[in-house]
Amino acid sequence: MPRHFIVIEGLIGVGKTSLARLLESEWGARLVLEPAATNPFLESFYRDPDRYGLPVQIYYLLERWRQQEVIAQQDLFQDLVVSDYLFAKDQLFAEKTLKKEELTTYERLAQALGVYVPKPDLVIFVDAPIDTIMKRINKRSMPGEELIKREYLEDLRERYTTLLDGWSDCPVWYLDNTQLDYVDSAEDKQDVLRQIKEHLYKSPTGPGGAGSDSDRQPQLGLF
Repeated sequence: MPRHFIVIEGLIGVGKTSLARLLESEWGARLVLEPAATNPFLESFYRDPDRYGLPVQIYYLLERWRQQEVIAQQDLFQDLVVSDYLFAKDQLFAEKTLKKEELTTYERLAQALGVYVPKPDLVIFVDAPIDTIMKRINKRSMPGEELIKREYLEDLRERYTTLLDGWSDCPVWYLDNTQLDYVDSAEDKQDVLRQIKEHLYKSPTGPGGAGSDSDRQPQLGLF
């Protein structure tokens, strides 16, 4: 495992991948990005979710597991790995899109693979109002995303809330991205980086956690 593993989550279009790329450019993080653009069933799923629900979910599950396996095998001296998705969130989409029989098949596979998935040190949930997210989705004009409905995003946010409210593997930080511009604003970039560092080092697995001197300075070169 790398020394630190951060997961950035949130609804589509909220800015999670942009934040992950900021950590790559500023701290030299190794990125593990969600394989959304490569899913051959995604656009068909947006048009006909009943027909393409199971293929799209199985593809995501296997691709995400493959990526997580690579993270688990990383050199112990890898300072920081950042992923723009939480492996456990795959279940949220499966519950929402799959029929009962399909969900049973999916869950058997997901449970078998999930045993080998590494635990993050910090989960950052990036959030913004649905209206703001819809505007960002429309602005970036990704294929198929124009079919995403407000109701879909509202339901998905509720499912995320349920998942993260019961999350115990690591700390969860909710980041309000309504007004932040960590893509173009130097001030916002430094502010969000400072807050991430503070939350990461409050983690039990961070240098300020259990079994270590809470007053010692971070030892990672990227900090």
